[in-house]
Amino acid sequence: MKNLLYKMFEHKSLSRGEAREVLLNIADGRYNDCQLSAFMTVYLMRSITLDELTGFRDAILERRRPVDFGGVDAIDIVGTGGDGKNSFNISTATCFVLAGAGRKVVKHGNYGASSISGASNVLEQHGVKFTADIDRLRKSLDASGVAYLHAPFFSPALKSVGPVRRSLGVRTFFNMLGPLVNPTMPRHQLLGVYNLKLMRLYNYIAQNEGINCTVVHSLDGYDEISLTAPFKVANVSGERVYTPEEIGLPMVGEEELSGGETVEEASAIFDAVLGGYSTPAQRNCVVANAAFALITLEPQLPLADAIAMAEESIASGRALKCFKRFIELNGND
Repeated sequence: MKNLLYKMFEHKSLSRGEAREVLLNIADGRYNDCQLSAFMTVYLMRSITLDELTGFRDAILERRRPVDFGGVDAIDIVGTGGDGKNSFNISTATCFVLAGAGRKVVKHGNYGASSISGASNVLEQHGVKFTADIDRLRKSLDASGVAYLHAPFFSPALKSVGPVRRSLGVRTFFNMLGPLVNPTMPRHQLLGVYNLKLMRLYNYIAQNEGINCTVVHSLDGYDEISLTAPFKVANVSGERVYTPEEIGLPMVGEEELSGGETVEEASAIFDAVLGGYSTPAQRNCVVANAAFALITLEPQLPLADAIAMAEESIASGRALKCFKRFIELNGND
């Protein structure tokens, strides 16, 4: 690690093989917390390269606990996190809106490292007990439309760095890796990123790996479609910038998407969205993300129809019903 750190402090990058090796060593617990902190901090001072990102991904997938759901046509909806916006759990709420619209979601997530409430935080707040039992996960997917894979249960490297990430409290390159290492290897993804450089990297990797991926980024820095600014969408068809008004939804203010100061506050907003009693800004933000997830699964679906389907999932109570069923299946035995 000392030699790697000297190399990186001299503004040199790692080869794909070196990146793979260092992540394997992290997974095996070969570095102390101080070394890990220094290594992670490098990527706050410079951008990650394609070789580094793919090498890190190679290692995590190599050591992952694979999950096979038998070819179920499902999508992962995930943001990198690390945008510093402290928004409520938009991606997680979007998963259940999609389930309410009759689609299947295999979400890969974790506790918040640089935010108050990550996906695992808000689900745990509702009594969800994470599991690596494939049969239970498959039952959840079949009956509620959502299977949730808590990242540390499936990726040793993500588990080993958890305490250091939380202690640092800032964005690290592990934020970039999370969306790329879902152990089910889903063929469809709606993926939110916090900058345009990362959008290009993810779009390249998705196309190279044959993943049907829609990458989204709000131009004011959100790692999702926030409706607080124009947002960019990239997929196999190309790239396009939309304004909220173009998709028939009003612009909102950043303060309207705040997740609050505690996990309890974030959970209350999450409940309000799925229960149909949130603010219009909170609901519309989730609806916009759900609409683009639906289009990812069905590229010929008109955007207006996708938005209407997402709105109906909430208004009909089907999104909430899917979430309640999910809690029943994933709560205490």
